[in-house]
Amino acid sequence: MSKRMDTASRLISAPASTIYHAFPTADSMTAWLPPQGMTGTMLAFAFHEGGAYRMRLTYNEPQRTPGKTSENADEIQVRFIRLVPNKRIEQSVTFESDDPAFSGEMRITWGFESTQNGTLVTVRCEEVPVGIEAEDHQAGLQSTLNNLAAFAEARK
Repeated sequence: MSKRMDTASRLISAPASTIYHAFPTADSMTAWLPPQGMTGTMLAFAFHEGGAYRMRLTYNEPQRTPGKTSENADEIQVRFIRLVPNKRIEQSVTFESDDPAFSGEMRITWGFESTQNGTLVTVRCEEVPVGIEAEDHQAGLQSTLNNLAAFAEARK
């Protein structure tokens, strides 16, 4: 199991309640969660503590390395561990992969801190599988935060 932790933050010009409400529906999560270069398909969704979702992330273009689940896709199973409205969302993520470098459970915590200019959103990933390259993961996290900002700012 990896002890690596990756984090990314972004100030979003929207209230914490608007950002929190980008999570409770499959359509909203599919719209902003996939990082640049990927398309998401929600396979199952239940937003509540103890609930979960399953998403297929498909690469739009061929990659230098294959996906975790298949040549062009990653499938993730995510459980909602703790939901604190407008403050934080704690998740447990499992990747579907035959490759042990992607095995294990990664913890993701989304934090929403209200500021004078909007909300500072921080995503912290703990126990990141060793097969996920740090540089790629950082780029993906930042891309997802940029997508979340565009989604939330259009709805504030």
